[in-house]
Amino acid sequence: MTKQQKKISTTKSIVIIGAQGFKGQNLLKHLEINSQYKKVVVIDSKKPCVTLKKTKFYKLDLTETLADVTLTDILKKEKCDTLIHSAIPTTPPHNESHSHEFVAIGSYYIFNACAAANVRKVILASTADIYGAFPSNPNYLTEKMSLRGHLHSQFLADKIDAEKQALKYQKKYPNRIVTILRTCTTLGPTINSYKTRYFQRPVVTTMLGFDPLLQFVHEEDVINALLTFINKDHKGIFNLAGDGVLPLSRVIELCGKTNLKLTQIGFKSLVQILWMLDLSPAPASHVNFLRYLCIADNQKIKNDAGFTPQYTTKEALMSFVSAERLRELNLKEV
Repeated sequence: MTKQQKKISTTKSIVIIGAQGFKGQNLLKHLEINSQYKKVVVIDSKKPCVTLKKTKFYKLDLTETLADVTLTDILKKEKCDTLIHSAIPTTPPHNESHSHEFVAIGSYYIFNACAAANVRKVILASTADIYGAFPSNPNYLTEKMSLRGHLHSQFLADKIDAEKQALKYQKKYPNRIVTILRTCTTLGPTINSYKTRYFQRPVVTTMLGFDPLLQFVHEEDVINALLTFINKDHKGIFNLAGDGVLPLSRVIELCGKTNLKLTQIGFKSLVQILWMLDLSPAPASHVNFLRYLCIADNQKIKNDAGFTPQYTTKEALMSFVSAERLRELNLKEV
């Protein structure tokens, strides 16, 4: 760490917006116990489930009118140097209008506030799913590829909009730092998402005739990547994924689940009905991820940011599987 970076960590604050999800919550846990980071602030609609000793908490709902004005005041007061925008839900919502306000409008408020408060660095925790799953996708999607997730999903469209807000901010303020981290499916011992719930079911439904390749990143690598971008300045967009890929059928096999292959006819309708009944982990708009590949290239983060994930795709999966089996064993013993 340079003298300049040491000065930043001791005299200016690191602000996390959104600490209810995995990324924000676990990043906060790390910053809390690490003496390197002197001033930490968390902003959310609810107090995080983390013991706060040095971290200051501000309650703020990003869907409120004039939330950007309140946020600007907080950022100025706390002399925010680095802001981590992790207020991006990982699980598709049933209430799309509220999700749109929270992600798209909320991001608009965040970047307005960052502009007014002269925030030097913004890190946006995004997802590689926004590339979308299509039969025309190349084997590996680089950061320069077009984003097509919005064509099938409003949930992904809102995430793309959040990235657009970040890029507009960078263009308007070229001397500031904007980093966008697009993570692939995150797995590990503590992850709970609609994707982990899909693999936790005794019977996993797939589409007959399709077996797309999947990739995973371990939860520890996600947090370590965020810390890398907090500690060092790296402008731009970075994919984050563990090395290697696995066919969906092999993933289900390694999870010890039964693969129920259903025909395409009526599959989307069935998924949407189950989603409406709260029996499906995701709506029909995500069915394409069970048909076509969406594999992110991870070379840029290795070459430009000097960050290499410690876990491969298979190792991240087995970490998740091992934790699941241990939980099942404990439940049986109880």
